[in-house]
Amino acid sequence: MRIVSICPSNTEIIDYLGLTPHLVGVDDYSDYPEEVQSLPRLGPDLSINMDKLESLKPDLVLSSLSVPGMEKNIENLNKRNIPHITLNPQSFSDIAEDLLTVGKACGIEEHAMNCQSEFLETVTRLKTVGSGVQHRPSLYWEWWPKPVFTPGKINWLTELSEMVGARNLYEDVDLASVQTDWEDVQKRDPDYICLAWVGVQQKRLNPDIVKKRPGWNDMRAVQQDRIFVLEEALYCRPSPLLLKGAVKLAVMLHPELYKEVQ
Repeated sequence: MRIVSICPSNTEIIDYLGLTPHLVGVDDYSDYPEEVQSLPRLGPDLSINMDKLESLKPDLVLSSLSVPGMEKNIENLNKRNIPHITLNPQSFSDIAEDLLTVGKACGIEEHAMNCQSEFLETVTRLKTVGSGVQHRPSLYWEWWPKPVFTPGKINWLTELSEMVGARNLYEDVDLASVQTDWEDVQKRDPDYICLAWVGVQQKRLNPDIVKKRPGWNDMRAVQQDRIFVLEEALYCRPSPLLLKGAVKLAVMLHPELYKEVQ
């Protein structure tokens, strides 16, 4: 079977199912697993080269509405009658369902069910430990600095925060993505600052940048040097890689509680 993925989270779902050998092309931002680096690149996820994609003669293309602006690609796939499925995960349960959806479409339903069970078992294990944390620190997740974007209640990072024995600073805002400003973040005064800028490599982020923001030196997280620079791939994409990110962060926050989950 010839499969094409046009966004990173789909590529990671394909890998979790063991289907990476069937990939024949990916978008420019797909970087995991390492094997995809040698595959034909089809352009940025919001501007896929459809002629090049069609020339690969895919049996199935995976698109995703979790990437705002993907609609144009989906419209072009429909116009060209290219077989495709569109995912739109916003939660861990959505990701689990997508594993089964992709597995069925690729003819490996039984294997996909096993992968789904494994995925959900890890989620449950993390949630069980997280529910026992009495004093949950607040996490300010920064997706982008200016304008400021952070996940709201309807987002996998709110769920992930609970799984690691913490809470999302903006869990009270009933949106998937919240546009706010530095002043509002300062007023909320989080216990931890988690920098994971979308599309920016971890090594390119300097945690000292937040100390230059007006008034931020008065915040608890800054004063106690509780600023995490996190791998974008482990937190900003709705894929099974979120579990790796969750375990990593859980051990950073509560090492004694989560040592058995590693």
